[in-house]
Amino acid sequence: MPARVYKILLILGIAAMVVAIPLFWLTYNAPRNLEVNFLDVGQGDAVLIKTPGGQNVLIDGGPDKTVIKRLGENLPWWDKQIDLMILTHPHDDHVTGLIEVLKRYRVKRILYTGATHNAPNYLTWLKTVRDKEVPLTIVDKARTVALSQSVKLEILYPEKSLLNKTLADLNDSSIVLQLIYGQNKFLLTGDAGLAVEKALLASGADLAADVLKVGHHGSEYSTSQEFLDKVKPRLAVIMVGKDNDFGHPNLRIIKRLERAGARIFRTDGVGTVKLKSDGMKVWLD
Repeated sequence: MPARVYKILLILGIAAMVVAIPLFWLTYNAPRNLEVNFLDVGQGDAVLIKTPGGQNVLIDGGPDKTVIKRLGENLPWWDKQIDLMILTHPHDDHVTGLIEVLKRYRVKRILYTGATHNAPNYLTWLKTVRDKEVPLTIVDKARTVALSQSVKLEILYPEKSLLNKTLADLNDSSIVLQLIYGQNKFLLTGDAGLAVEKALLASGADLAADVLKVGHHGSEYSTSQEFLDKVKPRLAVIMVGKDNDFGHPNLRIIKRLERAGARIFRTDGVGTVKLKSDGMKVWLD
């Protein structure tokens, strides 16, 4: 075989391998179950959902750039797409990290409430969203967001538009949703407080869930007994920073969860909490 032909074939073979190997690993490592990763971002929230179909959903981004490190730990190096970003509410400990995510990842669409807040990080996030031309959808009613035939998000709150509205307690503008896969449900509450829990109870929504993302970092202003009685979680995740200045989580809330029979996981103790579901059961990865 002439040397020139051999070199051409060698180059073509190497090129084929360069293309094939990432595609192989992308297929091989595609999640076969639903994965819900409660990322350890300190005193804040950031939840990464990976669907069996390979979609990535990011709910909140924590108080700083730590979320970038956590995404790198939980996504393949070549996967730089966020199919859906959700900002539950615009407090710094939920929105700040999303600014850097927008800069480093391809975000396809965003859900938020549009509630008024003039904090610099929220305004920077809005500007970055506009600069990147990411489609924004206002959550102004209960709705279903289908991620695939088997995975969906049920938006439970808010049930009315908060666009350009100023709230006395911004925590109570939090988007509350259920992630549903088969028979398994994850109730994700942002920083919703007692007033939102009361509204959810009054709405008659089915709040039962296998997993509860405990509201407002386990503060005393969320997770009422009446709310827990409806949710009946088997697992409870508290997203909280070590030695935080707020005294989160509140001991009374911890005891309340224990009495409800929930197994409690805290990000300040175990780091990122990784849960998987096959649609029939949920387990710790």
